[in-house]
Amino acid sequence: MNRFPILPAGTFLGLGGLMGLGWLLLAPALDRVPDAGTLEPLHAETAERIQVELLEFGQTFGGVLNRAALASAEQQALLLAFQEHASPSRLRVGTEVTFRYLRGEERLRGVDVVVSPDELVRMERDDFGWRSSKVETPVWTDTVFVAGEITRDLWSAVVLNPALEDMPRGDRARVIDFMDRVFQWQLDFSRQIQSGDRYRLAFERQVRPDGSMRTGRILAAELVNRGAPLYAIWFDLHEDGEGGYYDLEGESLRRAFLRAPLEYRRISSRFNRNRFHPVLNVRRPHIGVDYAAATGTPVRATSDGTVQVRGVQGGYGNLVQIRHASGYMTRYAHLNGFATDIRVGSRVRQGQVIGYVGMTGLATGPHLHYELHRNGNPVDPLNIDIPSGDPIPPEYMERWSGELDIRFALLDAADRGPVLRMARSGVDADGGDPDEEGVDGRGSE
Repeated sequence: MNRFPILPAGTFLGLGGLMGLGWLLLAPALDRVPDAGTLEPLHAETAERIQVELLEFGQTFGGVLNRAALASAEQQALLLAFQEHASPSRLRVGTEVTFRYLRGEERLRGVDVVVSPDELVRMERDDFGWRSSKVETPVWTDTVFVAGEITRDLWSAVVLNPALEDMPRGDRARVIDFMDRVFQWQLDFSRQIQSGDRYRLAFERQVRPDGSMRTGRILAAELVNRGAPLYAIWFDLHEDGEGGYYDLEGESLRRAFLRAPLEYRRISSRFNRNRFHPVLNVRRPHIGVDYAAATGTPVRATSDGTVQVRGVQGGYGNLVQIRHASGYMTRYAHLNGFATDIRVGSRVRQGQVIGYVGMTGLATGPHLHYELHRNGNPVDPLNIDIPSGDPIPPEYMERWSGELDIRFALLDAADRGPVLRMARSGVDADGGDPDEEGVDGRGSE
């Protein structure tokens, strides 16, 4: 049996007409979106209550724990847990120690100790006491574009550039270091930069939550010196993270040796075969270059090689001697100490830190004595034609050409003013795909 009555067809027409008429009458009222109003902001307290203490001058980590009114047994357990990952004696004045409590409870839940800008030791309570772990500071990757003209000096042109005003001043100074490392074989930044020179940069950086830079590298750079443009394009030849810089023709900017084994240097004594020795008070050959620097300044290997000597060597004091290809050898003397991974027979890479400036041996003040020998004979490191690195091999030229166009276009983005591109993923992003215009304009300077 049919449970629903059958209505005449005209009935639906009549109902539809009524609904249509109702829509027409109501339509003007629906032209505007109803205003539901706004609610006052609701403040929700965090689940944890935190107490931040700073390590004061002359205070120990144990003293900070005592200041937080912890029982002696609790302090000892926290110290033991902390020592699994770091040494309390190495904490610096101003180290931040954060005590964490569940809100509404007085029982300590956890302690965080910042041991470096990139790492903290986290101690948390469990059923058996305290366990500790290292937590790496999270970073994001972005690409910064900047251009400028040098009116006074390179430092002012970069550090005071408005495009970098959101970066900490120390990080802006590091940008100059990046430039120096890239162009160190083509240009002496301390003597050859002049007013009227120009630069364009695209550099990638890893940024901490406080805005400071963990690491960075230049992706593309142009430096116009005395009207002549110099270019540097980053290319990871073997895709292993150990890439290098090349000019627009694919020739390596790198040379077999660094110009100097120190980043911040001042020459205090040059190569001289008849120098008056300030300690021995006699004339004797000075077969190296002395670089004045503060004790502890990192010393870098000037070329790839193998460590032959690491230890005390008479008047040299603490010495590292490295054998290189093609009959070259270098010495680094008067060191305050050695890098932990430097051993006789170990391989070192160009730019690797091998020790630290000191004044051991026959030295009147902290400095590095650097020697360069070729086929057993000392040569002047400041007046030698250093052989160049290898160009891009033919089998890699197709990939190089594609990356060259993309990275050169980043320099055009620098001309358009302050820009910051966030990486979509990973730490090796190239800053996104820039606008296409200008890609074919390389070499226009």
